[in-house]
Amino acid sequence: MYQRIYRSGIVTILSLLAISGSFSPMQAQQDNRFEVSKHLDIFNALVKEVELFYVDSVDVEKTVRRGINSMLAGLDPYTEYIPEQEMDKLKMMTTGEYGGMGAYIRQRDEGVIVIEPFEGMPAALSGLKAGDRILAIDSINVEKATSERVSELLKGVPNTKMTLRVQTPGKKKPHTVEITRKQIMTGQVTYYGVRGDNVGYIYLKGFTDKSAQEVKAAFEDLKTNHHIQSLILDLRNNSGGLLESAVQIVNMFVPKGKEVVSTKGKISQWDRIYRTSNEPADTVIPLAVLINENSASAAEIVSGALQDMDRAVLIGQRSFGKGLVQSPRELPYNGSLKITMSKYFIPSGRCIQQIDYTHREADGSVAAIPDSLTTVFYTSKGRPVRDGGGIRPEFEVEEPKIPTLMYYLLNDYVLFDFVTDWVQAHKSIPPVESFDVTDADFEAFKAYAKEKDFSYDRQSVKYLKSLKEVAEFEGYMETNAEIFKALEAGLTPNLDHDFDRFREQIKRVMAAEIVKRYYYQKGELIYNLKEDDVLRKALDILADPELIGKTLQAPAAGEEETLRKKTHAPGGTGKGGGLAGKADMQDDQFGDCPYAVGRAGNANA
Repeated sequence: MYQRIYRSGIVTILSLLAISGSFSPMQAQQDNRFEVSKHLDIFNALVKEVELFYVDSVDVEKTVRRGINSMLAGLDPYTEYIPEQEMDKLKMMTTGEYGGMGAYIRQRDEGVIVIEPFEGMPAALSGLKAGDRILAIDSINVEKATSERVSELLKGVPNTKMTLRVQTPGKKKPHTVEITRKQIMTGQVTYYGVRGDNVGYIYLKGFTDKSAQEVKAAFEDLKTNHHIQSLILDLRNNSGGLLESAVQIVNMFVPKGKEVVSTKGKISQWDRIYRTSNEPADTVIPLAVLINENSASAAEIVSGALQDMDRAVLIGQRSFGKGLVQSPRELPYNGSLKITMSKYFIPSGRCIQQIDYTHREADGSVAAIPDSLTTVFYTSKGRPVRDGGGIRPEFEVEEPKIPTLMYYLLNDYVLFDFVTDWVQAHKSIPPVESFDVTDADFEAFKAYAKEKDFSYDRQSVKYLKSLKEVAEFEGYMETNAEIFKALEAGLTPNLDHDFDRFREQIKRVMAAEIVKRYYYQKGELIYNLKEDDVLRKALDILADPELIGKTLQAPAAGEEETLRKKTHAPGGTGKGGGLAGKADMQDDQFGDCPYAVGRAGNANA
């Protein structure tokens, strides 16, 4: 066992290093081969010495895996080793399909709970609800198991049966549920319909091998049966997926033969140009694409390509900025290396990669490419656009910031648990369009938070504490003690005050969570669209054909420099180094075989 794991880890590292050296000029290639051989010998000796002589027993698999992960983490967040036992995730990510019960699960202190059953899937049909704790699967006790282990046990061959022992909140005794696994197909078009006056709306949450078919079916239904005159494609919080799927969706709205994206890397023989290959569905319908800072990868290919072709107006916030493409490389023992092999370039010629992973600070941190180092490119009609920092929409609309209080209410499960209890007392709710949280419900939630001794740290309090430590060190506290006392008094968290201050935001989040329990993801999305400033802006713009035409035209003489300065405004990203911290939450994309991951923090079951 030790030799197998050890050899697998060594070959993984060899595969990585060999790729980087095997296509260099002869001398450099020889130097790289020597370095590969040298360092593999060192690594080989280290593992053997540690396994033989370290004072305690060593789990060789975990040790080697830790070394592999650390090595790859020094490259970028998207390059990773996928061992044999995790390869089933790859299939699920590319197809959106797996055998299971159809639910998100998550680990909490008291065990693994159901977070969200999927509409029409076995978990929901069997009566499982959000908040149910899974105690056993068949004869296996999972009370102390991880969410990964529980997910593994819940998945299986479709049409096989399993028995779950479940503890429902508020019930004294556990109960058993028999579930027949099913081929779970997670649709990527969460919702489509008509908004405003004859405006079609499609929300796409990810890019799998069936996303283009889903978008096309939704669009054809909207055109044929609802006679829409314009279309909104919502890619907000869409973190990417299959590159080919992105090309197919762009193809729906532009002529055959148009270049959508190209990929370029170290190995020029593998560079590719992706063009539209089919006849389009509609090349003239007014089109608006909604994006935000969580729109990444394939979502940026679609929005960026349509912008570069002057085919759509973009509305929302600047996108994430992921211009890196990953491809799979087979490894021994049925594993795989997902490695960044190229960058993608949209039709204007720009790459929108935001974080420069090739230039790290001494502490290993990475930073965003500053606007001063970006380059101007031009759309098909001559409008200036810039590279290096995501896709910037023509119409920017700020989204409301989430208060610190709301973050802790969600992260500490206070809101989740309150809604779980609320749902048990309410067998049904009105239709989504007419549902809202009452003031009585809000007050009940506030009382519930107090009862649970809910507390939270505000950033201002943390910074004040740091400032006091510095002031004490530098000798300023004696003369400024009263000032600090006043600041502390003013910044002390006051639950009643903060609940009332953010009343409307809290009520909307409460309502969305409640709606999801009855009407699933589709209902949650429909509810959130009721108070959506970005959607309102899109509807206003699509109602003004003259504005759309003017926006998508090349700037007149003398206006170009003004527009160029506008696209080059200081502080345009608003993200900086903090973006790198979110990068590992973004969906990844292979070149010919990309995939998209599920929601961060949740496991599929």
